[in-house]
Formats: sequence, C-alpha cells, structure tokens
Amino acid sequence: MQAWLTAFINQFGYLGVGLLIFLENIFPPIPSEVILTFSGFLTTTSSLTIPGMVVASVPGSIIGALVLYSIGRILNEERLERWLGGRFGRALHFKPADVHKAHDWFLKKGQISVFFCRFIPVVRSLISIPAGMAQMSLLPFILYTTVGSLIWNTVLISLGAAAGNSWEKVLKYTDMYTQAALVVLAVAAVLVAVWLYKKKKKKQS
Repeated sequence: MQAWLTAFINQFGYLGVGLLIFLENIFPPIPSEVILTFSGFLTTTSSLTIPGMVVASVPGSIIGALVLYSIGRILNEERLERWLGGRFGRALHFKPADVHKAHDWFLKKGQISVFFCRFIPVVRSLISIPAGMAQMSLLPFILYTTVGSLIWNTVLISLGAAAGNSWEKVLKYTDMYTQAALVVLAVAAVLVAVWLYKKKKKKQS
C-alpha cells in the first residue's frame, strides 16, 4: 500500500494529497503518516510547497470528519436506546440509561476530545462518530477538527520535508508514537471502566 500511496501523490500532487487524506479519515487503516511525510518530502524535489501541502490536506481532513460526524447523527440517541433495550444490549449488560450518561458526558467534557484525538492515529477519525451521536454543534466540531488537523498535518509534512530522502525513517518514530498513544489510551479506558464499575457497585451496596 505504501508504494501505491507514494506513487499516487507523486502523480497528482496537491489534489492527490487532499483526496487521500479525505479517504484516510473515513478508512483509518490508510496511514496519514505515510501520506503526509511523503508529501513533505515531495516539497524538496518538486515545485510543491509545505504551505500548499497543508492547505491541500486540511480540507480533506475536515470533509472526511464531517462524513463520519453525519453517520453519528444518523445513529442518534433514540435509536441507540432502542438497540440497547433489546437482547443485544442486555447481553452486553448495557441499558438505555447508559446512552443518556454517555451523551451528557460528551456534552460536558467530551467536546474538547475532538481536538486532542486528532493527534491519535485511528482514534483521530473515529472520534467524529460519537461527536455526531451526541449532537455536538457543527461549528465547534469543525473548529476543533480544523485546528487539530492543521497542527497534525503541518507537523508531519514539515518532518517529511526536514528528513528529505530519509523521510521513511520518520515513519519509525511515528509508529512508536502510535503504539505509545494507543497503549496510554487503552490504560486510560481500563481505569475509567474500573472507576465506573466501583462507582456502580458502591451505589448498589
């Protein structure tokens, strides 16, 4: 896949970068690290520029995020409540009331996560779905997504340009970053789950 991505960017330039970043947001397995770092490298061997690459990539990030946000809006709170109220929800020990709790949490504390999750591979795309499900206002969603994407894309494009012919070495460090970020996220999720479990047990007792 990496060879195909680099060949595509090399052929279509700015347009190719924007399209690939759009697809990367909808299909997280497509690595933005490869797309953006190679885009940065191309600025050292062609007439393409770093600002141009950033301007081309950010709209792709925003439009891709809006697609997932729209999917989240379709999977609204009422539909989830009906789904969790059925046999599948009972099998997972979820209740319709859990939807309200998640919805309220996102409205109070979760909106800023749209910004911070833009720096975590895979999660950076998927965060758009709960944002839509929680009916997050479109303007803040676009704002957080734009600023987060602008920072992420600029950093990776700049790293690719700085590395030059050694741009692929940057991917080793981004892979390490990805693994570390996912581990931290997993640990945080476990801690939150334990805390919620203890809180629920305490209420029951």
